[in-house]
Amino acid sequence: MNLRWLNLSLVAIVAGLCSGGCHVAPGRPEAVVTRPDQVTDFRVLYKQNCAACHGEDGRYGDAISLDNPAYLAIAGTANIQKVTADGVPGTLMPAFAKSQGGMLTDQQVAVLAQGVVTAWGRSSALGGHTAPPYASSTVGDPAAGEKAYTTFCASCHGADGTGVVQGKLHTGSIVDPSYLALISNQGLRSLILAGQPHEGMPDWRFDLQGPAARSLTDQEITDIVAWLASHRVTTPGEFYPHS
Repeated sequence: MNLRWLNLSLVAIVAGLCSGGCHVAPGRPEAVVTRPDQVTDFRVLYKQNCAACHGEDGRYGDAISLDNPAYLAIAGTANIQKVTADGVPGTLMPAFAKSQGGMLTDQQVAVLAQGVVTAWGRSSALGGHTAPPYASSTVGDPAAGEKAYTTFCASCHGADGTGVVQGKLHTGSIVDPSYLALISNQGLRSLILAGQPHEGMPDWRFDLQGPAARSLTDQEITDIVAWLASHRVTTPGEFYPHS
């Protein structure tokens, strides 16, 4: 056979193999790649979008712990879904919904919200107590908030909010302008309402474990948040005043 015709025959054979799917190795099934907007597995979505800030298991992250049944019971699925979709302006919590500039579909946002509640929620989380509402409907009074802070919070966070170091108890400053610049008023309220059980911080039910022998009221929580917020400054992090 002429060498030229042999080369042409080989080319034809290779072309035929490729047209039949030569991108798949013999005996190996073709991989199916799921588009990012088609991922609906909660564990995958949480790891890709939430774990970096809220912790791999919903705890010990820089953001609020989601592995907190009291928080989930007070916030509810609807609020968690809204925050996930819209984010929190002025904080490190971004908007994840495509409609708000994020990367997730409405379905994926819903899967995340429902998945968090299903994974870490508990129907008995509030122990028969009626919690104050997730969001405040009144304006806080910083002066009243300072008094409530002294009663309920100072024993752990210090008389002026700058923290204490006592035995195994180490609390940082909660009036540091840099900290307050990174957390919203609702974030402060959520921490007071639900506490941080993995860090030893009790929730609003001080009648169970606090020095005041009763629970915090809605207005007291609102006032404490107002007092904390009054420590915010326009330019947090600036060490040197303008001359």
